Amino acid sequence: MPVSRLADPLDLPCGARLRNRTGKSAMTEALAGPDDAPTQVHETLYARWSRGGMALQVTGNVMVDRRYLERPGNVVVEDRRDIDALKRWAAAGKSGGAQIWMQISHPGRQCPIVVNTRPLSPSAEKLRILGLFGKPRQMTEADIEDAIGRYATTAEVAKEAGFDGVQIHGAHGYLISQFLSPITNRRGDQWGGTVENRARFLRRVYAAVRAAVGPAFPVAVKLNSADFQKGGFSLEDSAQVAAWLDADGIDLIELSGGTYEQMSFVNGTEDEQRDSTKRREAYFLDYAREVRKAVTAPIMVTGGFRTAEAMEEALTEDGIDMIGLARPLCTDPDAAQKLMDGTKSRVGIDEGGLMLGTGALGANTKSWLVNLVNTVSSVEYYAWQMTRMSRGEAPQTIHRNSAVGTFLWYLTGTTLKGVRRKFT
Repeated sequence: MPVSRLADPLDLPCGARLRNRTGKSAMTEALAGPDDAPTQVHETLYARWSRGGMALQVTGNVMVDRRYLERPGNVVVEDRRDIDALKRWAAAGKSGGAQIWMQISHPGRQCPIVVNTRPLSPSAEKLRILGLFGKPRQMTEADIEDAIGRYATTAEVAKEAGFDGVQIHGAHGYLISQFLSPITNRRGDQWGGTVENRARFLRRVYAAVRAAVGPAFPVAVKLNSADFQKGGFSLEDSAQVAAWLDADGIDLIELSGGTYEQMSFVNGTEDEQRDSTKRREAYFLDYAREVRKAVTAPIMVTGGFRTAEAMEEALTEDGIDMIGLARPLCTDPDAAQKLMDGTKSRVGIDEGGLMLGTGALGANTKSWLVNLVNTVSSVEYYAWQMTRMSRGEAPQTIHRNSAVGTFLWYLTGTTLKGVRRKFT
């Protein structure tokens, strides 16, 4: 018997309808060819997900500027040069009944050094993680206006290619998130200082995108509920920015949290990690309740949901409109349908097999290196499952003590892709 609320349709402010309350949240695929275009593997992967029963699938980071990538292997859409490949990707993504929305993004300072040694950022605050990122250059007014225009162009091309909507990535420490946070935005002009000024870039991007795609095309934003860093983007800031977006006409707000320096979107919040007895399923649900008070627009929460019971409760009691799933869809692409028809009450896997906890590296579980290896190995394990499905293969069973190997696979693969991109 279906879980009633999960199977309910959702009407968006623009007039579009989602067939149920489950959606695939964006996960970076890193599957583009050396020309930064989507390929057959994108079609295979998204056609498989489309058959899984969800209402919506949001693509991984699609970059608006090929000079700056979140990682080598990102799809880049700057113009119409790859329109035919984009049309095939969009058609495959909705072939099984789901809508497909393109997530449009700029990494800002979170651009690996193998891609660009001098990325852009609101301020010249370097990201200090193992020397993987270069010192950013503070954006000029011309840089800012150029970036705003690029978001709009990418959205316009996505609509022409047949994507059903776009999501502006304003979370996880990427460029828009950098503008929003006082840690990474130390500007003294109209783009920095007060939360109103820090939100100006996001609101200008939204306005440009809306003008490019029209009033009836879904436009969503992924927004941090907080940075979870002292002096960073706060819950109060998030609620205020969400309220402004609501007034501007946003169709859906997906709430997440964290940055590369505080990866709550991967590991959960510190409070959730400390609470070993409760182990909250939805990392950001408490924050979403507060944002809910500030907006009428639909809210989607992603991060940690695993049981139908918790999802149902979020929809019926917490005022949440959509449940975002990510990792569970890498190991079981039919998870959404199984939750709705009652054949599964829980999705996802036990990730303990990916984690270091003992031995020379794992003796101190608070070690930053252990945390980094665990985080990256977990992310890359799921990226590998996406790669397998993109080849038409089934997801692979998790293997214990695979953290170090997966971590090294990530470092090697990222470096080689970056080198190949520079010299091909």
